[in-house]
Amino acid sequence: MTGMLENRIALVTGGAQGLGQAICQRLAAEGCHVVVADLNEEAAATTAAEIAATTNRQTLAVKVDVTDESQVEAMVDQTLEKFGRLDIAVSNAGVLIAEEITEFPAEKWRVVMNVNLFGYFLTAKHAARPMKAQGKGAIIQINSKSGKKGSFKNSAYAASKFGGIGLTQSIALDLAEFGVRVNAVCPGNLLDSPLWVNSLYSQYAKKWGITEAEVRQKYVDQVPMKRGCTYEDVCNVVVFLASDQAGYMTGQAINVTGGQEMR
Repeated sequence: MTGMLENRIALVTGGAQGLGQAICQRLAAEGCHVVVADLNEEAAATTAAEIAATTNRQTLAVKVDVTDESQVEAMVDQTLEKFGRLDIAVSNAGVLIAEEITEFPAEKWRVVMNVNLFGYFLTAKHAARPMKAQGKGAIIQINSKSGKKGSFKNSAYAASKFGGIGLTQSIALDLAEFGVRVNAVCPGNLLDSPLWVNSLYSQYAKKWGITEAEVRQKYVDQVPMKRGCTYEDVCNVVVFLASDQAGYMTGQAINVTGGQEMR
């Protein structure tokens, strides 16, 4: 049985671990040859090797700092050199630094904007070059529910994600006539991800004087469907948006939040 994306060439930034790794694995399962791009070169190589070993798909590991245009350009050039085309680009690389606005160091605020928004711009800019020439392609940004609603003591992240939706819509207009579609995915809280399990639950439990289990339940209770977002939930939408089944969709920001965000 062939996948929905058989023999397409996909590039994923921030692809070495976490959600990005899950996206790489799922795209390969759907038939893509995958470029795993990440600042962590060793982890990117490990993920690429694991995918190649467990599928019959080709992979390429690339070290990239998405805030450096020369590196982003080189990333796309390496993709074209190996595979000859680029069909799908997933801008997943991102950072989160949270502070109350009067205590937020300006340089840390700038780091979040630089990676999450400027990095997406650079990735889309250089991915669009071959896609325009091909007359077809799909660019997908991993955004957030924080791109739809402000986030408490998290202004840099929310601002970068709001900006990402505006950028998605604008790039979609630029590229529509060339057959290149641009969309965003806005996940809810990935409550079983390493970020939450290894860090956030303990931080919030200490801060609020409750147990980690109570922290988790607090976030589950905010979701009408009464569970956290999973990697699979996000990957399902990424695959759909990358496929021909979404051929008439561009400029959209799709919520994957269990009903927590409906805008």
